[in-house]
Amino acid sequence: MSRFSHFMSGIRVLDLSRHFPGPLATLLMVDFGAEVLKIEPPSGDELRQTGPVDAQGRPVYFDAINAGKVCRRMNLKDDRDKGEFLTVVAQADILIESFRPGVMERLGLGYPVLSALNPGLVYCSLNGFGHDSPLANIAAHDGNYLGLAGVLDRNGSDAPIFSDPPVADCVGGLLALSAILGALQARHADGRGCQIDLALADAVMPLQAFQLATFAANGTIPRRGHHFWNGSAAYYHTYATSDRRFVMLGAVEPKFWQAFCSAAARPDWVARHGEAEPQHGLKAAVAAMFATLTLAECLARFGPADCCVTAILDLKEAIESPHHRQRGLVRQGSNGELQALFPALVNGEPPALRMPIDDRSAPAAASG
Repeated sequence: MSRFSHFMSGIRVLDLSRHFPGPLATLLMVDFGAEVLKIEPPSGDELRQTGPVDAQGRPVYFDAINAGKVCRRMNLKDDRDKGEFLTVVAQADILIESFRPGVMERLGLGYPVLSALNPGLVYCSLNGFGHDSPLANIAAHDGNYLGLAGVLDRNGSDAPIFSDPPVADCVGGLLALSAILGALQARHADGRGCQIDLALADAVMPLQAFQLATFAANGTIPRRGHHFWNGSAAYYHTYATSDRRFVMLGAVEPKFWQAFCSAAARPDWVARHGEAEPQHGLKAAVAAMFATLTLAECLARFGPADCCVTAILDLKEAIESPHHRQRGLVRQGSNGELQALFPALVNGEPPALRMPIDDRSAPAAASG
């Protein structure tokens, strides 16, 4: 058995969250060996009706993000189901929910009630804007959070562009996992749980540490196309090859840029690394050079130079690449699905494959 499965062995988790961020956090808890019970409304999680289905009619989005969990449906407005829910809460270590603020309180299931029942409960609310924001009750998705956090404003070329996969959603799920693990560690000292209020709109701010530091120091607001991270520099850019493929050049440090220029037989470019950005002229010159080479020729020339030139792969190519094959962290499950496991090896071993969903209360018709 993988050492991973011992990390949270014996920890019981109640997952009332929906969509992606919360279920991502609990999916990774499955990798850590936690027992996760997903509570769905009587009609089922709406993700069951979203996205493609497999050959058996199963919703692949729902199955992917809930693998290894036990799924049950409860009507938390019904006294009998609510009583059963409270019985489960009394035995749980973690509860994570993604309702808008006030929903759990109106159900009579807010943190004060559940904490009185189970003082050791770690209760995590993971929603759009948190409980005390003036935006607390508005609807939003990942692009909205990125736009409001100052991220979309500087990304893209002619207009702001959002990301796939969704940055705030992914980071929010990972931060929820981190906060919950920290709360469990603190619980060892005094036996007390806590309430975590985590907003997706806040999740990307820690990722902007350099931009925030620069703004605080001199008032500079990062602009689209004016920093190497968002396309302003020739040394950190994507380039098209002659066979309509693309490569990524990431020669940020001068030593990598010098190695790239040497392999390109353009020593005259070396001194241009520090040109003022945006480096339109240098980018055009580098683009013209790459446009004379096929992807295979680019890799043959620049790969041995160790100058941060790599192919831009599609998903199939990435999965089948030597790196991902060797690491063994994207693997085929028992139903033929691909599982991206927690991306780390412990004692040289990857996490164990997740079991299929234990779908205890879903009517067959709801699975299609």
